Amino acid sequence: MVQRQLPKIPELLELMQFKKPELDATKRRLDSALTIADLRRIAQRRTPKAAFDYTDGAAEGELSLARARQAFEDIEFHPDILRPAENVDTSVEILGGPSALPFGIAPTGFTRLMQTEGEIAGASAAAAAGIPFTLSTLGTTSIENVRAANPAGRNWFQLYVMRQREISYGLVKRAADAGFDTLMFTVDTPVAGARLRDKRNGFSIPPQLTVGTIVNAIPRPWWWIDFLTTPKLEFASLTTTGGTVGELLNAAMDPTISYEDLAVIREMWPGKIVVKGVQNVADSVRLVDLGVDGIVLSNHGGRQLDRAPIPFHLLPQVVREVGPDATIMVDTGIMNGADIVASIALGAKFTLIGRAYLYGLMAGGRRGVDRTIAILRSEIERTMQLLGVATLAELEPRHVTQLRRLAPVTASSEAPVRAR
Repeated sequence: MVQRQLPKIPELLELMQFKKPELDATKRRLDSALTIADLRRIAQRRTPKAAFDYTDGAAEGELSLARARQAFEDIEFHPDILRPAENVDTSVEILGGPSALPFGIAPTGFTRLMQTEGEIAGASAAAAAGIPFTLSTLGTTSIENVRAANPAGRNWFQLYVMRQREISYGLVKRAADAGFDTLMFTVDTPVAGARLRDKRNGFSIPPQLTVGTIVNAIPRPWWWIDFLTTPKLEFASLTTTGGTVGELLNAAMDPTISYEDLAVIREMWPGKIVVKGVQNVADSVRLVDLGVDGIVLSNHGGRQLDRAPIPFHLLPQVVREVGPDATIMVDTGIMNGADIVASIALGAKFTLIGRAYLYGLMAGGRRGVDRTIAILRSEIERTMQLLGVATLAELEPRHVTQLRRLAPVTASSEAPVRAR
């Protein structure tokens, strides 16, 4: 029989310990985010639809982005048991310098439209975390100001080759003079992808006010206050900012970009050069044979060619063909530290995060970016410990199996053609 008694006040007080309320609304909001998906939900609540959809969306049916994210979900880890990994080392050497974590911040355009702190928040958070920050040609903060925000850290510059080549050449010189150590030569944007969310939202630079945008802005006054009371958007390269994103890209980019342009830029650039936007094995082999310092397997976050190859699926094939010593990086679809661990296990030397960083930025400015990095760091460390590895160098392909939902149709699986 259960023994019952009257409640004892001291015992009740031990059980009923109230949490001290957090008065800092931003900290309270960010502390509630346990995953990047949580940050995304907060960002969506706090950001006007057009700006949020510009970040969140992709090209056409958004199949490339969905498939990239699904590829990371469709993995199976194979942990080792009885291998203590109490303290893990997440640091790497990448492109001639250190990074405290196996990821850096990818280049993103029009960043101050997402949240007014923009690239300054990203660069300063990267500096604090000891990881590289990449400034986009279409960034909204100058090369020099990013350098000032991250004076002792790793700054990389992402370059588009413009129709007016002198603009691109001038950016290369400015980035070199500012001490940026790596140039990311981007090859997957000869023309703009069809970003249908932007067209449906009427998204343009600068934002166009309509009845819909005003109604959508009513519950988000802080965004408009920030936008209207901070300095005018400053682009790294464009002298005009009128029009939709697609119109701006098509006016600036050159569909005739070629290997000759790569040779010219490579001759100009004194630091490391990486080619971003590689999407097949043959191009990977050719670039490595040409002696570039690294390649980024990327489909531009699904924002260019829809139904493009999945970078994470392409990774093992490329590593097998170019060799394990080549510097292969990967982006697109990374939303969890486990995605990063799986990429390193399959041969990537480094990874890049774009949307995950912007979700944090929209959720809470600089502190939101810090939260993004903290979440990913925690997930990386925990995944490594559960796999039984203490360093990234211990990760091997045997730790990961890629489970494929989509398999190519081969000749052997096709029905035979009947003779007539």
